[in-house]
Amino acid sequence: MAAGATINTFEVQLADVDRGVYEDFSLRVARHPSETGAFMMTRVLAYCLEHAEGIGFSEGISTTEEPAVLVRDLTGAVTAWIEVGQPEAERLHRGSRLASRTVVYTQHDPAKVLARWEGKRIHRREDIALRSFDPGLVESAAALVERRNALVVSVTERHLYLELNGTSLESAIHEAALG
Repeated sequence: MAAGATINTFEVQLADVDRGVYEDFSLRVARHPSETGAFMMTRVLAYCLEHAEGIGFSEGISTTEEPAVLVRDLTGAVTAWIEVGQPEAERLHRGSRLASRTVVYTQHDPAKVLARWEGKRIHRREDIALRSFDPGLVESAAALVERRNALVVSVTERHLYLELNGTSLESAIHEAALG
């Protein structure tokens, strides 16, 4: 954990009807002083929307060789490389070579994120998904975050319903292919 990091806890109730994932779990999220609330909230949403056995946050800013979130199998091999924000094309290229599945969750305008990768070499580009939310959702959720949080995440037909500390928010989950 980085010095000066703020720890936020989330008691999560997840009901992802689209994937058939129903779990209750606790998350301890270290937010580095240089990290925006929107970036941290996007990390939390990516973790919830990709929740599977073996999922975890990376060590954060100190480990530039790993994505924000990753999934490992029982042998320790990386099976899903999950980036947040607007990572460099080189990171996606590396992640796509290491993991069988690569996905990016962004709080930014997806068209601008895609433009950053145009013409750059990215392994299995056509298999990488860029996922985003309706404008303002992540920022609105980030404004509601406290040190201890109750988070209900429901997904049905690629639509996200959140209840964060008693406030309800919703958004479509938008997906764009890099290929």
